[in-house]
Amino acid sequence: MAEHNILGNLGEERAQEYLLSKGYEILHTNWRCGKLELDIVAKKDDWLVIVEVKTRSTETFEHPEEAINLKKIRNLVNAAHQYIFQFDWNGYTRFDVISVIPHGNEFNLDHIEDAFLAPVN
Repeated sequence: MAEHNILGNLGEERAQEYLLSKGYEILHTNWRCGKLELDIVAKKDDWLVIVEVKTRSTETFEHPEEAINLKKIRNLVNAAHQYIFQFDWNGYTRFDVISVIPHGNEFNLDHIEDAFLAPVN
């Protein structure tokens, strides 16, 4: 497995551990619909929380959440629509971003709740 894939997997594991420690229930990880993927689908209180995890080895060039452009947002929203339809979710939904940057054996996590709104169109 390529080194960036290993780092990405570690970042997603740390993000899951973080969410569990904050009282989130993890419903699915790496949920796929065709070519679209949701990193983490969680539930907290009455909210369905779609979490995009961005892991970078360094923040020298860009902070991880800066890698989420309009195309990525549209893909996340489209995948979330499919998820909501498939699992008949009728509650609130929000999109969070967790950025993960390793520092030695530790990981710095930044959790941005309600990071973006679903675009119209």
